[in-house]
Amino acid sequence: MRDSPEDKERAILTFHKKANVEWACPFKCTLHGDPAIGDGVTRHVFATVMSKLQHGFELQLVPGGTLLFEGEKDHMIPSTSQCFLDSDLFVVAGRMIGHSFLHGGPCLTGLSPAIVHVLFGGSPETATIDILDCADVDIRQIIKKLEGTGDLSTEEKSAITDLALSWDLPAVTSENRRWLHDKLLMQAVLERTSKQLKQLRHGMKEMLIWPLLTERKDTIPLLFPRTSDALYTPKMLLERICWPDEDEDSDVSLEDTCRLTGLLRTFIENSSSNILRSLTEFWTGWDVQPRSLVVEVVDGNLPKSSTCYQTLKLPSHYRDYAAFERDFLAAICSRDYGFGLV
Repeated sequence: MRDSPEDKERAILTFHKKANVEWACPFKCTLHGDPAIGDGVTRHVFATVMSKLQHGFELQLVPGGTLLFEGEKDHMIPSTSQCFLDSDLFVVAGRMIGHSFLHGGPCLTGLSPAIVHVLFGGSPETATIDILDCADVDIRQIIKKLEGTGDLSTEEKSAITDLALSWDLPAVTSENRRWLHDKLLMQAVLERTSKQLKQLRHGMKEMLIWPLLTERKDTIPLLFPRTSDALYTPKMLLERICWPDEDEDSDVSLEDTCRLTGLLRTFIENSSSNILRSLTEFWTGWDVQPRSLVVEVVDGNLPKSSTCYQTLKLPSHYRDYAAFERDFLAAICSRDYGFGLV
């Protein structure tokens, strides 16, 4: 836990690059430099791995960072970096995705439907490709010039022809305009990522989940949900919370319990999807919604959580919402820096 971000990422990549690993075996983790143990630690590790895969590693394998999937939400495609291919990083990505899914962990969200279609054996010719699936904005702008029926300027024709010839396609004419648009889009989105998808497929097959995914196509959206399906709402959390009951043996009064649970409800009702996602990760160890979330009001200084038992512990001393919100946000943001509890 006390290592630099780059050292943590290097450890993650090294583990997932190992050969001859029985990935379906039970998985337990410990954190060097932190006394915490239990399921909460394992959830934290899966959350960290999938967050790095989703948002990028800080390791500078290429200039600008190591972002294996790029593009807009729900239109993400594998990076076309040759360095990533040569390093078999998409095999690693496939292992990460499958391993997390196998253990009920977070998934990779926002992948392009066209990429998912081809990944699971669909033909590129039958894939529905959106112009937003083209992650390279410069190439996207050139391809967009072929939309419509208006006359193309000399500069536009030159840019389109240069791109087409670089991919062994003919120059643009009035007769092949629509055909060339579709071919360029397919080349930009699917043809340039075919080797990446092959590696990704290889890594996922090692997780022993491939037969399930190919036989039960309805499980694929669970593995690669759309970003809109992964949004968090206050209702999602509130309906899962097990609120504390009156307990004669509790050191906290019923009045304090009611006040703190009211502050928590107010916080949840007024928080964004990203904050609620972070709260869930602080509460449970990862951002996967559990069946139930437990709240306890206790004597203490700052909000804490027992991730193994998915229990949030709120100090009873808060009197006003502003102080509660300040400390609660600080606690949530500390989730990447260790547990401190056994």
